[in-house]
Amino acid sequence: MSDPAQEARGRALERLRRHAELLAGAFELPLASVDAESPRVRRRYGICYADGRNRIRLHQLRSPDLLKYSVMVDTLCHELAHLRHLNHGPRFWRLYRRILAYARRQGIYRPGPEPVPARAAPFAALPHAIARARPRPPEPRQRPAPRGQLELF
Repeated sequence: MSDPAQEARGRALERLRRHAELLAGAFELPLASVDAESPRVRRRYGICYADGRNRIRLHQLRSPDLLKYSVMVDTLCHELAHLRHLNHGPRFWRLYRRILAYARRQGIYRPGPEPVPARAAPFAALPHAIARARPRPPEPRQRPAPRGQLELF
Protein backbone atom coordinates (compact mmCIF):
# COMPACT_ATOMS: atom_id res chain seq x y z
CA MET A 1 0.00 0.00 0.00
CA SER A 2 1.41 3.39 -0.91
CA ASP A 3 1.45 6.47 1.29
CA PRO A 4 -0.99 9.16 0.01
CA ALA A 5 1.17 11.98 1.44
CA GLN A 6 4.23 10.66 -0.40
CA GLU A 7 2.21 10.34 -3.63
CA ALA A 8 0.97 13.94 -3.30
CA ARG A 9 4.53 15.12 -2.70
CA GLY A 10 5.73 13.25 -5.80
CA ARG A 11 2.93 14.76 -7.94
CA ALA A 12 3.74 18.26 -6.67
CA LEU A 13 7.44 17.80 -7.42
CA GLU A 14 6.79 16.52 -10.95
CA ARG A 15 4.44 19.44 -11.62
CA LEU A 16 7.04 21.87 -10.26
CA ARG A 17 9.73 20.33 -12.47
CA ARG A 18 7.57 20.72 -15.59
CA HIS A 19 6.90 24.34 -14.75
CA ALA A 20 10.57 24.97 -13.94
CA GLU A 21 11.57 23.67 -17.40
CA LEU A 22 9.03 25.93 -19.07
CA LEU A 23 10.06 29.03 -17.10
CA ALA A 24 13.80 28.39 -17.44
CA GLY A 25 13.38 27.89 -21.18
CA ALA A 26 11.40 31.10 -21.58
CA PHE A 27 14.15 33.11 -19.85
CA GLU A 28 17.12 31.06 -21.17
CA LEU A 29 18.24 30.12 -17.67
CA PRO A 30 20.74 27.26 -17.12
CA LEU A 31 18.51 24.98 -15.05
CA ALA A 32 20.09 21.63 -14.21
CA SER A 33 17.51 20.14 -11.81
CA VAL A 34 14.73 20.80 -9.33
CA ASP A 35 14.50 18.60 -6.27
CA ALA A 36 12.62 18.65 -2.98
CA GLU A 37 14.39 20.25 -0.04
CA SER A 38 14.92 17.95 2.92
CA PRO A 39 12.07 18.06 5.49
CA ARG A 40 14.75 18.62 8.14
CA VAL A 41 15.70 22.02 6.65
CA ARG A 42 13.92 24.73 8.66
CA ARG A 43 15.67 27.96 7.65
CA ARG A 44 14.76 28.42 3.98
CA TYR A 45 12.15 27.75 1.32
CA GLY A 46 14.61 27.12 -1.47
CA ILE A 47 18.22 27.19 -2.52
CA CYS A 48 19.96 27.62 -5.86
CA TYR A 49 23.45 26.34 -6.59
CA ALA A 50 25.81 27.87 -9.14
CA ASP A 51 25.75 24.64 -11.18
CA GLY A 52 22.00 25.05 -11.88
CA ARG A 53 20.60 22.73 -9.21
CA ASN A 54 17.61 23.97 -7.23
CA ARG A 55 16.00 22.61 -4.09
CA ILE A 56 12.49 23.76 -3.13
CA ARG A 57 10.64 23.15 0.13
CA LEU A 58 7.41 21.25 -0.47
CA HIS A 59 6.12 20.88 3.08
CA GLN A 60 4.95 23.30 5.75
CA LEU A 61 7.37 24.15 8.49
CA ARG A 62 5.45 22.70 11.44
CA SER A 63 3.51 19.91 9.75
CA PRO A 64 3.99 17.31 7.03
CA ASP A 65 1.27 18.98 4.90
CA LEU A 66 2.28 20.33 1.50
CA LEU A 67 2.70 24.04 1.03
CA LYS A 68 0.23 25.78 -1.25
CA TYR A 69 1.40 25.29 -4.82
CA SER A 70 1.52 29.06 -5.37
CA VAL A 71 4.10 29.31 -2.55
CA MET A 72 6.20 26.62 -4.22
CA VAL A 73 6.01 28.46 -7.57
CA ASP A 74 6.92 31.78 -5.96
CA THR A 75 9.98 30.13 -4.41
CA LEU A 76 10.82 28.46 -7.71
CA CYS A 77 10.72 31.81 -9.53
CA HIS A 78 13.00 33.31 -6.86
CA GLU A 79 15.51 30.48 -7.23
CA LEU A 80 15.36 30.60 -11.04
CA ALA A 81 16.29 34.30 -10.94
CA HIS A 82 19.37 33.27 -8.95
CA LEU A 83 20.52 31.19 -11.94
CA ARG A 84 21.41 34.51 -13.59
CA HIS A 85 22.07 36.72 -10.54
CA LEU A 86 23.58 35.00 -7.48
CA ASN A 87 22.67 37.93 -5.23
CA HIS A 88 19.66 40.01 -4.20
CA GLY A 89 20.58 43.16 -6.12
CA PRO A 90 18.21 45.29 -8.25
CA ARG A 91 18.79 43.21 -11.41
CA PHE A 92 17.89 40.03 -9.49
CA TRP A 93 14.61 41.55 -8.24
CA ARG A 94 13.68 42.82 -11.71
CA LEU A 95 14.25 39.36 -13.22
CA TYR A 96 12.37 37.65 -10.39
CA ARG A 97 9.35 39.93 -10.93
CA ARG A 98 9.46 39.26 -14.72
CA ILE A 99 9.57 35.48 -14.18
CA LEU A 100 6.73 35.64 -11.65
CA ALA A 101 4.61 37.82 -13.98
CA TYR A 102 5.24 35.39 -16.85
CA ALA A 103 4.30 32.45 -14.61
CA ARG A 104 1.05 34.25 -13.73
CA ARG A 105 0.23 34.91 -17.41
CA GLN A 106 0.87 31.23 -18.20
CA GLY A 107 -1.47 30.14 -15.39
CA ILE A 108 1.37 28.57 -13.41
CA TYR A 109 1.36 31.07 -10.55
CA ARG A 110 -2.11 31.54 -9.06
CA PRO A 111 -1.89 33.19 -5.64
CA GLY A 112 -4.79 33.15 -3.25
CA PRO A 113 -6.71 30.43 -1.48
CA GLU A 114 -6.61 27.00 -3.02
CA PRO A 115 -9.94 25.23 -3.49
CA VAL A 116 -10.70 22.85 -0.66
CA PRO A 117 -12.58 19.70 -1.68
CA ALA A 118 -15.81 19.15 0.23
CA ARG A 119 -15.53 16.45 2.84
CA ALA A 120 -18.17 13.76 2.89
CA ALA A 121 -19.59 12.70 6.23
CA PRO A 122 -17.96 9.50 7.44
CA PHE A 123 -20.19 6.48 7.02
CA ALA A 124 -20.36 5.86 10.77
CA ALA A 125 -21.70 9.40 11.34
CA LEU A 126 -24.53 9.04 8.82
CA PRO A 127 -27.13 7.36 11.07
CA HIS A 128 -26.62 10.07 13.71
CA ALA A 129 -26.91 12.81 11.07
CA ILE A 130 -30.08 11.23 9.71
CA ALA A 131 -31.60 10.98 13.19
CA ARG A 132 -31.02 14.70 13.76
CA ALA A 133 -32.60 15.67 10.44
CA ARG A 134 -35.89 17.52 10.62
CA PRO A 135 -38.59 17.08 8.01
CA ARG A 136 -39.18 20.01 5.71
CA PRO A 137 -42.30 22.04 6.37
CA PRO A 138 -45.04 21.39 3.83
CA GLU A 139 -45.05 23.70 0.85
CA PRO A 140 -47.90 26.23 0.70
CA ARG A 141 -50.88 24.95 -1.21
CA GLN A 142 -51.14 26.09 -4.77
CA ARG A 143 -54.35 27.63 -6.04
CA PRO A 144 -56.30 25.19 -8.14
CA ALA A 145 -55.96 25.63 -11.86
CA PRO A 146 -58.82 27.45 -13.53
CA ARG A 147 -61.45 25.20 -15.15
CA GLY A 148 -60.60 24.14 -18.63
CA GLN A 149 -56.86 24.51 -18.08
CA LEU A 150 -54.63 21.47 -17.86
CA GLU A 151 -52.49 21.25 -14.72
CA LEU A 152 -49.08 19.78 -15.53
CA PHE A 153 -47.32 19.80 -12.19
